[in-house]
Amino acid sequence: MTVLTNILVFLHVLGAAAIVGGWFASFKKPTVLPIQLWGAIAQLVTGLALVGILGATHADVNYAKITVKLIIAIAVLIPAIIGYRKAKAGQEVPTGLAHAVGGMALINIAVATIWS
Repeated sequence: MTVLTNILVFLHVLGAAAIVGGWFASFKKPTVLPIQLWGAIAQLVTGLALVGILGATHADVNYAKITVKLIIAIAVLIPAIIGYRKAKAGQEVPTGLAHAVGGMALINIAVATIWS
């Protein structure tokens, strides 16, 4: 189970890096890149899997923190989907939407690391 957990944590961190890295790469001309969408999906799926494993193996789970992180993950995924679809269709991605994807992911990383 430890190996699976470590692989999921690796993929979870990689998803966060994809979102924030894509945001930084397109900061001057904001858009939503395909890698950001895949990172958002990876974040949500691996996060849910990690919570499932944690809930099954430990009694002490901070469900308030998990709930906040889930809400933020959804707040990253929805604008990522909308922005990716607009970019794929050749439409301009609103600046606020593009920055919401990266900014909310950064907030989610802060919640994960600062909230004990």
